[in-house]
Amino acid sequence: MADHDLTRRGALKTIGAATGAAGVSGLASADPGEQVEVNVGFANDAGARAFRRKADDIEREFAFDAGTATMPRAAADALENNPNIRYVEENGTMHALGQTLPWGIDRVDAEVSHSSGETGSGADIAIIDTGIDSDHPDLQANVGSGKAFVSCNTKGGCRFGAKPADNTCNYAWDDDNNHGTHCAGIADGVDNTEGVLGVSTDATLHAVKVLDKCGSGSFSDIAAGIEYVADQGWDVGSMSLGGSSGSSALKDAVQYATDKGVFLVAAAGNDGPCSGCVGYPAAYSEVVAVGATTSSDGLAGFSSTGSEVEIAAPGKDVYSTVVGGYDTFSGTSMACPHVAGTAGKLMANGNSNSQTRNQLNSTAEDIGLASNESGNGLLDDAAALGLDSSDST
Repeated sequence: MADHDLTRRGALKTIGAATGAAGVSGLASADPGEQVEVNVGFANDAGARAFRRKADDIEREFAFDAGTATMPRAAADALENNPNIRYVEENGTMHALGQTLPWGIDRVDAEVSHSSGETGSGADIAIIDTGIDSDHPDLQANVGSGKAFVSCNTKGGCRFGAKPADNTCNYAWDDDNNHGTHCAGIADGVDNTEGVLGVSTDATLHAVKVLDKCGSGSFSDIAAGIEYVADQGWDVGSMSLGGSSGSSALKDAVQYATDKGVFLVAAAGNDGPCSGCVGYPAAYSEVVAVGATTSSDGLAGFSSTGSEVEIAAPGKDVYSTVVGGYDTFSGTSMACPHVAGTAGKLMANGNSNSQTRNQLNSTAEDIGLASNESGNGLLDDAAALGLDSSDST
């Protein structure tokens, strides 16, 4: 499913530093004979030689006329007064930026259920998509097994200018597109003080790769992926994919999985504004179709509408995991895994797929949208789990 309103705000390929340089040496409190680790900048060759003479142990020298070494505080003071030295500073530390609470996780009150111990532990959530980045720090602890019906392949390009993700294919089911990893982080990002966290935080994620590096997959591959999820006995199948026409094989697979107790949820589609345009497999009655909302509780302009829409969830400007980092995407593809995460929590508590569906629908919040736009309303994770979130915003 193409996310027509996709936004990419400069993928954060690394966790940034929390603070900048202090601009002072930080050595004043040290005793003259105390060993200190310092960074020293040289103005010229004479400064470099002075640095080497004063150092007891040189850790490194940089190409930009600086070095790091351990030396007595008195030696560092002497260098600080040397006209051939540009600076002497204590070799301090920086830290990873703290974890952020994405607006969608906050809006559905998932953090309320987290604080009550509802984390999805024991549930199995299959991301039926482009794969999952197997070594992402916000996902790795939750990623279980995977299965590829199309193999990870980052070589070559895609039509229409799309580019594969720059990833190492550790497994055939690794993500070579970013889409599946983004969905995985929404459904079940780890609560680990960095990056983001998901609706669930302790469920087991399974990568069922049915879409290639360009985000496309055949009816047969998708049907095989759904069948595989059912045969593993997994709880939830999250499908942020679709098309305008159905498939008999895909319909059979959906029925097969439902009969085996799998809760299936799918993105309604990104063809909006439109009427009666929910795509497949979301349009099948066995599947929960999810529309997308904005941070102001409006209907996202791209969200497909129709009588098949059963529930809505945040889908506009959603921040989550991508291969090697984090990024902001928009689409009903982002709304779908919000529901998958809550479904995982409910099924971890012993609910069947039909009980889970009823609970999600009966506790959804009325945000004033038409039924063909949001179905029963906006996902309320805390309410679905029987928790009071009335004082949460």
